[in-house]
Amino acid sequence: MVSKTAAYSEPPRRNFIGRWLAADTLSGIKRQRAILGYLFLLPTIIGLIVFIIGPMIGSLALSFYKWNVFRAPEFIGFDNFERLFADARVLVGYRNTAILVLMTVSLLEVLAFTLAMLVHKIGNRFLSTFFRTAYFLPVLLSGAATAVTLGYLFHYDFGVINYYLGFFGIDKIKWLTSSDVVLIAISLTTVWRNLGFTFIIYLGGIANLPTEVLEAAEVDGASGLRRILRIVLPLLSPTILFATVTDIIKMLQFFDEPFIMTRGGPGDASRTVVMLMYESGFGNLEFGYASAIALSLFIVILGVTGMQFYLSKKWVFYR
Repeated sequence: MVSKTAAYSEPPRRNFIGRWLAADTLSGIKRQRAILGYLFLLPTIIGLIVFIIGPMIGSLALSFYKWNVFRAPEFIGFDNFERLFADARVLVGYRNTAILVLMTVSLLEVLAFTLAMLVHKIGNRFLSTFFRTAYFLPVLLSGAATAVTLGYLFHYDFGVINYYLGFFGIDKIKWLTSSDVVLIAISLTTVWRNLGFTFIIYLGGIANLPTEVLEAAEVDGASGLRRILRIVLPLLSPTILFATVTDIIKMLQFFDEPFIMTRGGPGDASRTVVMLMYESGFGNLEFGYASAIALSLFIVILGVTGMQFYLSKKWVFYR
């Protein structure tokens, strides 16, 4: 005789997870789509953890240690940060970086917006495609190749730029060996390499402007510079915010151009914060101090970006 307990016991839940995932219900279908989406995101998430979040946490921890690879890490507390604030070269590096950011980003935004407006007005499809491709091609080049090539062009003795300046009676300029103009040469090099990316951003923003608003402004008599200042720029303000934020973050990490073209010289006239971080870590094997510099740069980038978004509330208009 079968006992009541055995008669009313629930059947064993075999393969419960499989049935839960394959449930042919509305909630089951939503669950399957969510899991599929997470599976597609998984490689990106793993990459972020392994190559970005993990190194950031490691760098933060390492900034409290003294380590030269050959010896075990030695905990020194805030000594690296005290040295950082007392290091005059770090202040010079931040000053050079700030000047480069101001010059480069200003030129990038003005030139990219101007070229985007001009290319957008071209009616010929072939010419429009040609100019888009021509302006974007330098973005595909490596920073090292660009720095080497432009370094030869800016050379004092046999550089092409000084050669053509001589036709206009202008004396040769010590582009890479004078502390007064070396940052200008590096800034121009960086602008030439990165102009295409910002140009494409503005071109896409201009192409998506509401035509009815532009046509109404034209009917009301708004044209030329007045139309750009009063209509185009306010409508384009979200695009301008995106372009300036991405460009400033990128330019605060100046490295390729000054490192290859001048090695930070003459003296420390073109030495940037990232160069100091590189030299401290891989030149002097002071990885703890290099991590402290990296952490300070991260805080600066975070603060500048946060300030941009805070101030954007006053001049960015969303449709």
